[in-house]
Amino acid sequence: MRVLVIEDNRDIAANIGDYLEEQGNEVDFAGDGVTGLHLAVSQEFDLIVLDLNLPGMDGLEVCRRLREEAQKNTPVLMLTARDTLDQKLAGFDSGADDYLVKPFALQELGARISALARRQKRPESRVLIVDDLEFDLDTLTVRRAGKNLAVNPTALRILQILMEASPAVVTRSEMETKVWGEELPDSDSLRVHIHSLRQVIDKPFDQPLIHTRHGIGYRIAGPETVSA
Repeated sequence: MRVLVIEDNRDIAANIGDYLEEQGNEVDFAGDGVTGLHLAVSQEFDLIVLDLNLPGMDGLEVCRRLREEAQKNTPVLMLTARDTLDQKLAGFDSGADDYLVKPFALQELGARISALARRQKRPESRVLIVDDLEFDLDTLTVRRAGKNLAVNPTALRILQILMEASPAVVTRSEMETKVWGEELPDSDSLRVHIHSLRQVIDKPFDQPLIHTRHGIGYRIAGPETVSA
């Protein structure tokens, strides 16, 4: 696997690089946001480890430009020294797939990278359709009302699960197991990803498609199905 590490702390970057290379990965480095974004856009990587606080351009802006301008779906693991819900929301809204709070164990970093890599496997070729929302599982393209939408890889997996089950409700526990397997994240992660997905799928449009069944889970359905 080819990994891009965007980290301005040379000691941390070296430790991450040594560990990942010992696991058989190829590692490239960038010490600032501008260089990191250039490499991420101009070359192909299987995963990006992205520090939040970077010189030149911070990690949030790097991730946002990677998703919205370059339309790259490379999985992004964001490193941050701030473990607050607002910071997590900001990271996921920018397009990150997972986050890891400093200081961290290299073994946990490796486990999260492996989990992201497994979730990136290409699914069966077909197109899912709910109301005016289309998800091409072959090209990983999401469109609503004819407009292309930028969705990060973890949100894509959540969207696939919801659309395949539509109009049925998917419980929280079922969703977490399908997305993260046995390596469950903290209790905020699913809610944060759903919030981020709504910002892309629902907020720009008149009719919401993602619906919450409080205390149970989530479903995706058009207005006629919801009112039926």
